[in-house]
Amino acid sequence: MASASSIDETLALLAQGDYVADRPLATALFLSLQLGRPLFLEGEAGVGKTEIAKVLAETLGRRLIRLQCYEGLDVASAVYEWNYPRQMLEIRLAEASGEADRDGLGQDIFREQFLIQRPLLQALQPQAGGPPVLLIDELDRTDEPFEAFLLEVLSDFQITIPEMGTIRAPQPPIVVITSNRTREVHDALKRRCFYHWVDYPTAAREMEIIRRKLPGIEDRLSQQIVAFVHELRSRDLFKLPGVAETLDWTRALNTLDCLEITPEVINDTLGTLLKYQDDIAKIRGSEAAGILAEINARLAAARS
Repeated sequence: MASASSIDETLALLAQGDYVADRPLATALFLSLQLGRPLFLEGEAGVGKTEIAKVLAETLGRRLIRLQCYEGLDVASAVYEWNYPRQMLEIRLAEASGEADRDGLGQDIFREQFLIQRPLLQALQPQAGGPPVLLIDELDRTDEPFEAFLLEVLSDFQITIPEMGTIRAPQPPIVVITSNRTREVHDALKRRCFYHWVDYPTAAREMEIIRRKLPGIEDRLSQQIVAFVHELRSRDLFKLPGVAETLDWTRALNTLDCLEITPEVINDTLGTLLKYQDDIAKIRGSEAAGILAEINARLAAARS
């Protein structure tokens, strides 16, 4: 599918990449694609925000350009920097040949061939298959000055390089921005985007995710997995398991040839679901056995 001209087609586009989306998410994505506005996705870690950009790039046949954000991210890492070793080599070669002209050389070393393009600048360049998908991942990890710099990029899809001038995208890239909400992103940036909160999926949708991503898993095992994970998400834990952890746990249980979950299996594999020792200690043992007993009772009642 080359494009999506309706919300239903957007749902189908995501499904083509085995992404199980709800209609509100598909609506936000459809509007973002149609109106050329960035899509700002916020939610807990592991709920599938980053995957949306990957699926879009795959199903639309576009290049995926990813800017992984972190504290201290600067222009040199995100946008561009000059290749100083090559510039110095050019200067020395010119001096050695006796052709060094200070004014001319000053212009020559600030040509495109000496420019190292980082993700944001790459995303503004023409691409053979059409505008790329630009993923700005975990924006909340950066600081406010970098957010302010992004305003020019997201408003006009242009970047100003003092030595070369302003570079504008011939066609705006498809922009997906994600945040785990470890801090609030400034309103000025959010206003330039369509916003959607990506929540944990319903049990039915999480079952469908397992079926699509890991076909061949027995229904009873999938039901136990989803029910157990959803029960954990209702507990007071430091870090609740996301969809990524659900899939990791399913893969682990399948690798261990488990046909159903037992208390012993939970204790042995809890580290694939929970990533903090305090959380593991809180659930392991009698607590896990009690949760599993309740789940099995509910599943048995539903089948009868």
